[in-house]
Amino acid sequence: MAHNHLHSREHIHVPGEKVAAARFSIYSNSLLTVAKLIVGVFTGSVSVLSEAAHSATDLAASWIAYFSVRISDLPADEDHPYGHGKAESLSSMAEALLIFGAAAFIIFEAVHKLISREPPHRVDLGLIVMGVSVVANTLVARYLFRIAKKTDSLALEADAEHLRTDVYTSIGVVVGLALVHFTKLSWIDPVVAIGVALLILHTAWRLTRGSLDPLMDTQLPQEDTDAVRTVLDDEPRVLGYHKLRTRKSGSARYVDAHVLMDDHMSLLDAHDLTEELEDRIREMLPNAEITLHTEPYAAERHHQYEQHGGPHPDEVDKFQP
Repeated sequence: MAHNHLHSREHIHVPGEKVAAARFSIYSNSLLTVAKLIVGVFTGSVSVLSEAAHSATDLAASWIAYFSVRISDLPADEDHPYGHGKAESLSSMAEALLIFGAAAFIIFEAVHKLISREPPHRVDLGLIVMGVSVVANTLVARYLFRIAKKTDSLALEADAEHLRTDVYTSIGVVVGLALVHFTKLSWIDPVVAIGVALLILHTAWRLTRGSLDPLMDTQLPQEDTDAVRTVLDDEPRVLGYHKLRTRKSGSARYVDAHVLMDDHMSLLDAHDLTEELEDRIREMLPNAEITLHTEPYAAERHHQYEQHGGPHPDEVDKFQP
């Protein structure tokens, strides 16, 4: 059976690294939120105030990510035999809700400014703080994306997405403030703020969809499933397999399948082959929990035919999933 080219993702978990990254994000967002709030109030710029609100949600999101990565790294226990990985998905969902709220606030303030037509003053201070924000958030977002990829952390990826959106919106605010400064058209400031809000809403929707997949036990990406199939298809002692299922919880992957072997293979040999297959799959999918259920090939073929209306045992040479 043909397969697309595969690659394994190297996710190496370093104890405390995810927590350290989330903590660093908290420090950065705290400073930027305070700075934007002070300058926004002082200048009266609704676009700078909107960015202060955006950074405040980033700060809240960083705290959520911080606690979620600490929880998700806890080992499995009696009440949570599959671990605590879905805490990261819940974190991502909470961050998305925060972004929706921030966007609503920004639109409300922008409409109010459009009606009152109150122009911002000391635009230069707004330009300075937004310029600093662009540089700082670009660096922090790159750092968070790197750690998120390395540890396969959905919470840190969501936090990084927050900051990357903040970079784009900050650039928009800089352009808007510059236009206000040179054209003296005060309505540009709230219009830019509304544009910021629309971009934030797009990010919130994307985060919501991404956090739902692990919560709904959506199967792993096709390349990961193909990696499992390759291991099973390439082993001549595996005569067939079915009920292949995959899912993800936090950074952990879960794979289970029914594997068919020769009816006369000894229990010890079947066990050894199963362990070997699980090790090969883990090489392709690091940080994966593999559960393979071994079945006798001919007996299972007859069972499927007699009990579930499957094909006659003599019709095909190999039981396919």
